[in-house]
Amino acid sequence: MSSAKSDCNVCPEWDCQNLNDFKNVWVVGEVDENGLSEPSLQMLTPANKIATKLNTKIVGLLVGHNVKKYAKEFIEYGADEVIVLDDERLSMYSPHIYARTIAELAKKYKPAVIFISATMKGRELGPYVANTLRAGITADCTDFDVDEKTKDVLLIRPPFGAVLLAYIKTPTRRPQIGTARPNVFKLPPRDPNRKGEIIEESIDYIPQPKARLVSRKTLAVNEVPIEKAELIVSGGKGLGNIEGFKLLEELASKMNAAVAGSRKAVDMGWIPHEKQVGQTGKSVKPILYLAIGISGAAQHMFGIREAEVVVAINNDPSAPIFSQADYGIVGDYKQIIPALIKEIESLKKQLKGD
Repeated sequence: MSSAKSDCNVCPEWDCQNLNDFKNVWVVGEVDENGLSEPSLQMLTPANKIATKLNTKIVGLLVGHNVKKYAKEFIEYGADEVIVLDDERLSMYSPHIYARTIAELAKKYKPAVIFISATMKGRELGPYVANTLRAGITADCTDFDVDEKTKDVLLIRPPFGAVLLAYIKTPTRRPQIGTARPNVFKLPPRDPNRKGEIIEESIDYIPQPKARLVSRKTLAVNEVPIEKAELIVSGGKGLGNIEGFKLLEELASKMNAAVAGSRKAVDMGWIPHEKQVGQTGKSVKPILYLAIGISGAAQHMFGIREAEVVVAINNDPSAPIFSQADYGIVGDYKQIIPALIKEIESLKKQLKGD
């Protein structure tokens, strides 16, 4: 029989894991032109839940160039410690280089869990990190919990096309890595008086990317992204055709609202993917969400669970959305929407004193 030591010699050192050596919950901070991104700070909310149950610390991770200045903000939002690797060689984001850098730090500090916000950059970076560490990753989680017996983190997400939730854990590997879309979790409160430790790290070798950034140009955007909109008018398959969205756009313009749609509407080419709400789209948190011709599938309802008020308009009285909406109107949207537009115009005139 081979000894444990000889077994370890046939695989990389990182593969020979003693799970008891792994501790702390890491949250990877994403820094953009506006600073430390809100989606990455939102991940401190589930991190706090898991760290409390595991009786461990929340550690923020900042990797890049000119990122040290955001460490204090990370602590103010809930991190107990922040590991900072601020290096001019990381001035240009490259997923495999950033992942390699994060992996080197993970091998040194051995986090039990790594949380990454599923932004466009995070959805790219997460799998690179998981692959580099030979660890599993669960994407688009809607919640996290801890198995009380084994202390494994449960990464919870709805499977595609299903109404049940999958509870995923990795009992033999660390770290456990999970991502969640922006707005799935609320931004934790900020405490300017909160204290924490800032650990500055360095790394000897950082490979240079094969491509280099020549210039950067920000495209003008004339409307608020749906994930930041306070009012949303959203359409689904029940609109019948793309012409229905023209009516929705007219209503949205009267309300100063953003226009969005369900996955069915996107699949039919009636609205672009960046305006899709739901599990495979975006999570939104408006004050008012007006769902028109949307049946209310679980995947869509997941995307609007943070909406304060949901109003459903559908000609099918048995549509599932009515059981979850705050207000429901059964009828033909082609009659209801023009009536709403007329009422809004009338109220605006009254406010102007006309």
